[in-house]
Amino acid sequence: MTLDPLLNSTAAIQLHAFTALGALALTGAIFAVPRGRRAHRILGWTWVIAMGVIAVSSFRIHTIGQFGPFSLIHGLSAVTLAGLAYGVYAARRRRVRDHRRTMLQLVWFALIGAGAFTLLPGRVMHAVLTGG
Repeated sequence: MTLDPLLNSTAAIQLHAFTALGALALTGAIFAVPRGRRAHRILGWTWVIAMGVIAVSSFRIHTIGQFGPFSLIHGLSAVTLAGLAYGVYAARRRRVRDHRRTMLQLVWFALIGAGAFTLLPGRVMHAVLTGG
C-alpha cells in the first residue's frame, strides 16, 4: 500500500478521496452516539457537509468520461445531493423514519457502493491499495 498515486493525482481527486475517508469515519461515529442528541446533530451536519463536498468535487473528476466529460457516477452525485437535501428536510420535519432511510441509503449507495468502484483496476484507490 502506498499513498503516492493519491498524492500525485489532481487536487479534485485528493479532496474527493480524503473527504470520503473522513465521511466513512464519521459514519461510524454517528452510529456510536445516541440519535437525536446534540452529538448526533453535530456529527450529522459534519457528515452532510462532507458528503456534499464529495458529490460536488466529483464533477471536477473526468477520468471515465462516458458522456463527454461525465459518467454515470456523476448521476449518482446529483442523486446524492438531492438525497442529502431530503434527509435534512426529513430530520427538520421530525420525519425520523424518512430521515433514517434516506441517510442509510446514502451511506450504502453513495459512500460504500460508489467507494467500492474506486477499487477497480485502473482507478487511483486501486493503485493506493495494491502499491501501484
